[in-house]
Amino acid sequence: MRYLTARKRAVGKGAAGTGTEHHWYMQVSAVALAFLVPAFIYIVGSAIGGTQEEVLATFARPFPAILTGLTLFVGVMHFNKGAQMMIEDYARGSMRKALIMFVIGLSYATIATGVFALAKIAL
Repeated sequence: MRYLTARKRAVGKGAAGTGTEHHWYMQVSAVALAFLVPAFIYIVGSAIGGTQEEVLATFARPFPAILTGLTLFVGVMHFNKGAQMMIEDYARGSMRKALIMFVIGLSYATIATGVFALAKIAL
């Protein structure tokens, strides 16, 4: 039989009970965005000023499409986790749950819309 004290069960979990998971997720996604966003800006910047056909041809190529999808996914999930942490800190009760569900739904809807648009361009 294992005996765990209350302190031993609580160590490393933090106030929210999830430990440092949010912190590490935010750190990793921030580093990923530090590489993805400049490359995305370069691709979008090179497409600006072209005709509609040229822009569509740019995003129909695999590398720009994959990079755009990754930037969209990582950026929106970074927003999702950050907004969740903010809501957990400042909202209470059922309003907190409703806001968290709204932010999660908004995030996934944004990702789905962006990926659908990319797939429509690429195919």
